[in-house]
Amino acid sequence: MHQISSVTEESDLQQLERDTHIDGNRSAQPGLLPRAQETDSRPTTIIRAPSFSILAIAGALRRLVHYHDLLYTLSLHRLKVRYKQSVLGPSWALLQPTLLMLIYTVIFSRIVRVPTDGTPYALFAYSALLPWTFFSTALSTATNSLVSHFTLVTKVYFPREILPLTYVIAALIDFIVASSMLGVLMAYYHVPLSLNAFFTIPIVAVLTLFTIAVSLLLCAIQVRYRDIGVALPLLLQLWMFSTPVVYPLSIVPARWQALYSLNPMVGVVESFRRVTLQAVPPDFDVLAISAAVAVALLLVAFIYFKHVEATVADII
Repeated sequence: MHQISSVTEESDLQQLERDTHIDGNRSAQPGLLPRAQETDSRPTTIIRAPSFSILAIAGALRRLVHYHDLLYTLSLHRLKVRYKQSVLGPSWALLQPTLLMLIYTVIFSRIVRVPTDGTPYALFAYSALLPWTFFSTALSTATNSLVSHFTLVTKVYFPREILPLTYVIAALIDFIVASSMLGVLMAYYHVPLSLNAFFTIPIVAVLTLFTIAVSLLLCAIQVRYRDIGVALPLLLQLWMFSTPVVYPLSIVPARWQALYSLNPMVGVVESFRRVTLQAVPPDFDVLAISAAVAVALLLVAFIYFKHVEATVADII
């Protein structure tokens, strides 16, 4: 396993040095102080923790946009590496939620009968597993992105948030591929799409923002406390059963639903299921809570990540 990780790090470093122009072509940015070297004409970038201000956040976002070519290159590289030397290749993006759907269908429709409001359980489960698989896959891979690419982090400067972002983008592509199976299941069970399906766009946008927020936060903490990576599989299992993935929101007692809805994945999963299967608009109140939590957490996570970034190369 260690050997595979090393190959990936070297490949990422070679890709970075070959396809981007970091070596001396980046102009000085606020908070990044270039210094001429006698033996090397390239500038040296000194990374310092930014101040907690709107200008500092705006500057960090501008630098991220400035490195959009690197984000694109590494995201494409991430997809290629994920399925390299795999017999099934991108088909794994379909197989993972499909196999989970089959297992849950046997358990929760044959052994333990869960109400689905008249929807076939296979379709009911798959419509929730789609956004959940995107979230869990992105989170489990992005959390270790800085630690697993320590060679890249310690050798060249670039906005470190690019690494977890590439894993989120790769998971989003898998989500789009796996969505084709939802269309097949809907056609098989004669469930038509309505115009409300267009609400999937803002729903997926909220899901993506929340996924980025949690990924940045856990990725930054993982650099200092490796317990996060060990505990994450258990956390994701508990989180899934705290989200209406294998059961409907309607079975949650009314007195608990307000507290229950503070979990942003509740609004995302339930709304995605409503607009695709039930042909009705999302529950805007629940979805608004998810969006508010996602945006607030993203701001906090980004500030914390940029603050930790200054010492990542020393600690990692």
